[in-house]
Amino acid sequence: MKLSDFDFHLPEHLIATRPVSPRSSARLLLAQGDAVQDRHVFDLPDILQAGDRLVLNDTRVIPARLSGRRHRDSAQGPVSAAIEATLLDPQSDGCWAALIKPLKKIKPGEEIVFSDDLSATLDRVADGQAYLRFNLTGEDFDQALEQAGAMPLPPYIAAKRAADEQDKNDYQTVWARNSGAVAAPTASLHFDDALLQALSERGVEFTHVTLHVGAGTFLPVKVEDVTTHKMHAEWGRVSAQAAAEIAATKEAGGRVIPVGTTALRLIESAARRGRIAPWEGETDIFIYPGFEFHVTDALMTNFHLPKSTLLMLVSALIGQDRVKSVYDHAIAEEYRFFSYGDASLLIP
Repeated sequence: MKLSDFDFHLPEHLIATRPVSPRSSARLLLAQGDAVQDRHVFDLPDILQAGDRLVLNDTRVIPARLSGRRHRDSAQGPVSAAIEATLLDPQSDGCWAALIKPLKKIKPGEEIVFSDDLSATLDRVADGQAYLRFNLTGEDFDQALEQAGAMPLPPYIAAKRAADEQDKNDYQTVWARNSGAVAAPTASLHFDDALLQALSERGVEFTHVTLHVGAGTFLPVKVEDVTTHKMHAEWGRVSAQAAAEIAATKEAGGRVIPVGTTALRLIESAARRGRIAPWEGETDIFIYPGFEFHVTDALMTNFHLPKSTLLMLVSALIGQDRVKSVYDHAIAEEYRFFSYGDASLLIP
């Protein structure tokens, strides 16, 4: 299974840099069996059935991108340097792992000032990552970060424009509640309160799980033999209630449909013994063709990068040939791609 098997040409103009409004007006490519239909996300109440269960990732994206300055006294007098930091995840020692640019401009023990309220000291550097110790913790840190930080937009959007205040709403799901992600579960961005209400009235049920999406989701696969790729780890939790709800839907003959690859990876991590069970911890599950699904019956997801692990995941669910035909159709019909793009509902 070669990396080149998961490559395709995507015209640059199909990469979305802003979402559509309202959220549920995004286009939806419905791939069911051998058929393909061009629909919209607001059609979901007509597509799904009573007894279906949508699994929603309730992680909350933190405004993890920070701009600051490092000040230092030198033989020539006071000097300063602009420092960009992208927070990755909190560490057990109280530090935050972060990517720093330029890393060579700062030394351990030096302070970076991000705002009047928020600053951090470089604790150490290891394996190209910086570890920052902030001056605030808890709710004080959260509030200062909310004011000083910007949303960590994916690299393919950040290369085209800077994050702004609008992204603090656009790049967050309407049900986000557990802070910790540095990337959004983007299929979930298509839902608004009106759609959730319509789905509920249809008899569709919802289960919330938490997977804190990490920056590793954007890391490229660098090995030609994809089976040797090492996945990044992300923290997640499937509560006892969530596991019971999913199990009950399976037993009743309903369909379990994760919204997004993050929700899918989490529930399949919690079901490796054959059935869903409460689960909490770090998952580095890698899903590619040949994977045995235990709980997932269908998947709602956006359109993914060429050669990405997420494209391998959808290929595992519906088959590589089927993915190729679906993506060929999406490109021909000019669907919008990636995090702020349109959606697909893949029903094997």
